[in-house]
Amino acid sequence: MATINIPRSVSDPFYRYKMERLQSKIEGKGNGIKTVIVNLSSVAQSLARPPSYVIKYFGFELGAQTNINPNDDRWIINGAHEASKLQDYLDGFISRFVLCKKCRNPETDVQIKDGSITLDCKACGERTSVDLSLKLCSFILKNQPKKGKKDKSTKKADRKARKEAEQNGTASPDVNGSPNDSNSDHQDENGEVEVDAGSDDELTRRIKAGAQEIDQTENKEIKWSVDTSEAAVKARAEQLAPDLKRALVIDEEADADDGEGNAYDALGSWILKTAEESDGVTNVKDVDIYLKAKELNIENKHKTLTVLAQTIFDEDIMKQIDARSAMLKKMMTSERHERAFLGGTERFVGKEKPELIPKLSPILMKYYENDLVSEEVFKSWGTKASKKYVDIAISRKVRKQAEAFIKWLETAESDDDSEEESE
Repeated sequence: MATINIPRSVSDPFYRYKMERLQSKIEGKGNGIKTVIVNLSSVAQSLARPPSYVIKYFGFELGAQTNINPNDDRWIINGAHEASKLQDYLDGFISRFVLCKKCRNPETDVQIKDGSITLDCKACGERTSVDLSLKLCSFILKNQPKKGKKDKSTKKADRKARKEAEQNGTASPDVNGSPNDSNSDHQDENGEVEVDAGSDDELTRRIKAGAQEIDQTENKEIKWSVDTSEAAVKARAEQLAPDLKRALVIDEEADADDGEGNAYDALGSWILKTAEESDGVTNVKDVDIYLKAKELNIENKHKTLTVLAQTIFDEDIMKQIDARSAMLKKMMTSERHERAFLGGTERFVGKEKPELIPKLSPILMKYYENDLVSEEVFKSWGTKASKKYVDIAISRKVRKQAEAFIKWLETAESDDDSEEESE
C-alpha cells in the first residue's frame, strides 16, 4: 500500500516518518449511506494516536456521526466522503494533535493533566500545549486511555528514551509521569533518581560492549587494493549474479511475476559494481539505489530487501545502518519485507562476512532502533533455524549469536508489563 510522509508537506522521499495513505469505501445508499475507513487503525498507529481520536476528529470537521469503539475494526463516518477529502482533514489533525510545535517532528506523546493537553516531543524535548478550544480536546479529556498495557509503539518509544538517557548519563523520564511522581522529570527533587547505565544487567552490557567494539573500528582507514579496471569489474559482476541467484531461488514464496530473478541479479551486480567504481559501498547513494530498483520495477518487491541486505553494507555495517535506514524503511512495507531483509542479513553475516557473526546482536539492535524490523518478526525469526538463505549449520550459528538480543527484547517487554501492572 502506498505510503506518504508525516506530514505530507515534507517532500524528502526517504523521510523516516511514514504512514499509509487513507483508504475508504462508501457503502449503502440514501439515508443509510456511510463511509468506512479501511486502514484507520494502521494510520493511527503510525501517528501513535488512538483511532478513536482520528475518527472523532473527522466527525467534528464533517459534522457527521461516527463510531468510536467498533469491535470489528470498521471505522465508520455517516455520509459519503472521498478518501482525498479525508486525507486533507487528517493533515489538520496531524498539525494540531501530532506535530511538535517547535521542530515539527511527529514523534510526540500526548500528556493529559489538570484539564490540559500537552505534546511531549521525544525528538527535541519540547513540551507544547494543545489549543483547548478545539472540539476534539473535550473528547480527549473525557476519554483518556485507561491505565493498563501500552501499545507497542509507546513501549518502544519509552525504552528508546530510557536507553538514550542512560547513554547520556541522565535519568530516564516516564512518559506518563507527573511533577509529583518519582518517575517524572522532577524526580531528583523527591530524592529518587534512575540508576545509571553502569547498573545494566549483564545481558544489556554484553550487547553494548559488542556495539562499542564495532564502533572502535569505524575510524580505521580502509585500504582498497581491488583491481577496479573495467574488465575486472565486469568479471566480478558476472561471478556475483549466480551467487545472488542461488540466495534468492530458494525463496519459495517468490512472486509469480518475478521471472528468473534477473532483475534482482541486475540490482545486486549494479550496486557492487558502482561500489567498486566509487571506492566503497558507502559512497553508493541511496537515491541512486532506489531509482535503479525502480527502473527494474522491483522497488516494492520483498526479495529486493534480501539483495539490499547483502550488498549495501560492508564491515562498517554498524555505522551504515543509520545512514541507510530512511531508504530501507521506504522499501520495507510489510512483515514479508522484514523477513526477507533478515534473511539477507543472515546470508551476509553468516556466509559473506563471518567475522561479523559475534557482533550480530548489536547489528540487530541497530535495526530495532531504526524501526526496520518489528519485535514480532524478530522473535519469530529467532525461534527456529532455517536453510532458506544459508545452510542449517550456519543458520543455527547465526541465531545462537542473536540470542542475546532476542532475550533483551523479551526482558524489555516483560519489564514494561510489570511496570504497568504496578501503576
